[in-house]
Amino acid sequence: MTSLPKQALHYIGGEWSGDPSVPRHDPANGTTVVAVSPAGDEADIDSAIAAAEAAQGEWAALPAPTRGEVIQLAADHIAADRDSIAEDMTREEGKLLTEALGEVQRTIDVLRFFAGEGQRSRGDLLASSSPDTELRVTRHPVGVAGLITPWNFPMAIPAWKAAPALVAGNTVVLKPAALTPMSANHLARAFAAAGAAPGVFNVVHGDGPSPGHALATDARVGAVSFTGSTEVGWKIHENVSGRRGRVQLEMGGKNATVIRPTADLNYAAQAIAQSSFGLTGQACTATSRVICPADMMDDLLDLLVGHARAISPGSGLDPSSSMGPVVSATQAQKVRGAIDAAVADGAEVVCGGSTDDGTTFVSPTVLNGVNASSAAAQKEIFGPVVALLRADGLDEAIDLADNVRYGLVASIFTKRIDEAMEFSHRVQTGVVKVNRPTTGLDLNVPFGGVKDSSSATFREQGTTATDFYTWTKTTYLGW
Repeated sequence: MTSLPKQALHYIGGEWSGDPSVPRHDPANGTTVVAVSPAGDEADIDSAIAAAEAAQGEWAALPAPTRGEVIQLAADHIAADRDSIAEDMTREEGKLLTEALGEVQRTIDVLRFFAGEGQRSRGDLLASSSPDTELRVTRHPVGVAGLITPWNFPMAIPAWKAAPALVAGNTVVLKPAALTPMSANHLARAFAAAGAAPGVFNVVHGDGPSPGHALATDARVGAVSFTGSTEVGWKIHENVSGRRGRVQLEMGGKNATVIRPTADLNYAAQAIAQSSFGLTGQACTATSRVICPADMMDDLLDLLVGHARAISPGSGLDPSSSMGPVVSATQAQKVRGAIDAAVADGAEVVCGGSTDDGTTFVSPTVLNGVNASSAAAQKEIFGPVVALLRADGLDEAIDLADNVRYGLVASIFTKRIDEAMEFSHRVQTGVVKVNRPTTGLDLNVPFGGVKDSSSATFREQGTTATDFYTWTKTTYLGW
């Protein structure tokens, strides 16, 4: 039987430290403390940056394939402890155990993919316009990488930031979300067991803006990668850019799914339910708007409501549950408040709703008759809520899809290749899906958005993910 609460400590310079005094309660049962972690501050960040800076030269001097081998070993250690890691993740974040197992597997896959990049370190050999001269373009690490990550994917997102940074020769200081300290520590333990030298991978826990601000403003940190809210992201961008550092942001989404007359409605409704209610709607790629022709709306509603009502919210560790709780009481209140605001703006709650039963469970909610300018159609809710809007023509549907501050993912369901191609070319998002859910991404292609969804400079994942963590040098070789 698992002994609770578990301790999640800072990992700085190869040492576990800090006073684990901040409790993390089980989202499914607010009386159960599942973990305690330290309240990290600027001094802890300073120590972690110093450790990372001291270790970076020796780490970068290792051949890239050797760095890749360390990352591969870290993946192997996580794979060996997959079940217990997933249970910890469910206890602290709330997602279904099957979803947690999927995230742990995603973490393993990400690490293994970037471990392979150690064998494929890129450069260019080019012809020069001068005689007896050759041009070489090589890539070099920026130094220390600061990573600030959210609670909704508490292990996969740190992994897909840390792995490209490390394989490129950087060292890492990770500031994970305060709500999910155990997942970050599992990643730290994997790198320690894999033989990463002290200071190569560091973790500092802490709530509030202080630790993140210290990481963003320290000139010793060559690059800062952030995933989280748009408001916080742009503040970090300002802090890092103000000291001429490199910054990468992945932020909010208000993702639209467009239904066209030739769509298979049964398939589309299933995909929408998966995208809107899977992971309790707590994914930046979740479908939060559906844009449908008026004469198809009733049929789509019937199908979508059927999927929503078949979902059984409950503890993520209960095999009978088909959706976990919202991550915290505060987040649950935000979701319920957004539903109430939608009703005040004239929307109809077709199923679900904002009933406050004193728990963090929010029923899958379908809103109909949503005004395109209302908060329900414009603001990210980050919960199991989907808003339905009407548009008959493709032009109108694309305009509605783009009529938000975000531009992360959009999808279309159609059997017409001309509509699919026009939509994919015109819609203003970083990712487009055709006849597929908005959620679910391959790790070997770039991921990111436009507008207020991303800083739109460097993309995460894929073979170009290391670009953010490196700078190029051009060498002229004459003889």
